[in-house]
This record gives sequence, structure tokens and C-alpha cells, in this order.
Amino acid sequence: MNVYVHPSAIVDQGAQIGEGTEIWHFTHVSSSAIIGSQCSLGQNVYIDNHVTLGNGVKIQNNVSVYEGVILQDDVFCGSSMVFTNELSPRSAFPHDKSIEYKKTVVERGATIGANATIICGVTIGEWAFVAPGAIIKRDIPPYSLYAGSPARQMGWICMCGVNLAFRRGQAKCRDCDREYCLDQDRVTITKHYS
Repeated sequence: MNVYVHPSAIVDQGAQIGEGTEIWHFTHVSSSAIIGSQCSLGQNVYIDNHVTLGNGVKIQNNVSVYEGVILQDDVFCGSSMVFTNELSPRSAFPHDKSIEYKKTVVERGATIGANATIICGVTIGEWAFVAPGAIIKRDIPPYSLYAGSPARQMGWICMCGVNLAFRRGQAKCRDCDREYCLDQDRVTITKHYS
């Protein structure tokens, strides 16, 4: 297979890695991880057991993706952002080994900025954008822009990453000409780039 694994990286036996994926310095991929094609795992990334990455996922340096996290196609994770997988961890009172970790889903095309924190059990909608340093504690809708600590919605964003300005429930991206409809706090795409 056409997969690049840097000599300092560790890929445990049993891990599934798709065509064209690159795994860089000091990264560790656990045995039951599933990684799609054309992914890029930066320096010092950890992929836990039972983690699934779709195709085209890009994970920058110093990110750990723990059990319970699913990253769909074309997700971007900025440097040193954090996923959690337990709501009440205690060193003195460890949980039973059979604990089921909270499921966190990052849908297709979403971006999570550097140093952001994603509290477990949430869904980040497709093509959403989480600003650097934001703390996400609840589900966020597709095409939304969230920033702050705790994060709150700052607007809407196009698939291509440009802010959208809605007028009477309609918006057109100034860069790519995609068109969107906003109805009851839900954005849908009505015209794709041709």
C-alpha cells in the first residue's frame, strides 16, 4: 500500500490505514484504529483504540484522539486541540475497565482550531468551524462558527471557510458562489459550486 510511516512513528499491528495516508514523527496509532485514505497525522499524534477517521482527515501536531471519537471525511484538527472522553475522571477512583466512553462525532468537513477543547458527548455538525481556543460543551449545528470559552455561536460559515451574511434567510458566498438557506437556525446548501 502507498502509506508513509515515519521511522519514529509506532503503528500497532492490526491498525487499518488507507491508501495515501501519511503518519509523521513520534505518532502512535493503536491496534484497533481505522484510518481512511489520504489522511495526514502530524507530529506527536495519538490515535486510540476503536477510533475511526474518515478519508482526507488532517490532524496537526500534538493531538490525541481518544476512544469514543469519530472523525468523518475531511475533518481538520488544529495543533494541540483536545478531545475528552470522560465527564468525571478521578485518579483516586478509577472507573471500571468496561466503561463505555462518551461518543463524540465530528461530521464531514468540520474544522477545529488550535488549542480548542471538545468536551465528550457532543456532535459538531458538518462544515462547522470551531475557532482556536474555543471550549465546546454542546452540539453545534452544520455550517456554524463557534468561538469563546465557553463557546457561543458567532455566525455561519461556507464550506470553503468564508463567513456568510444572511439576508431574508438567504446567503451567497462571496468567494465560491455557493448559496445557502437559513430556516429556524438551520442552514442548508441550496446551490453547489459548479
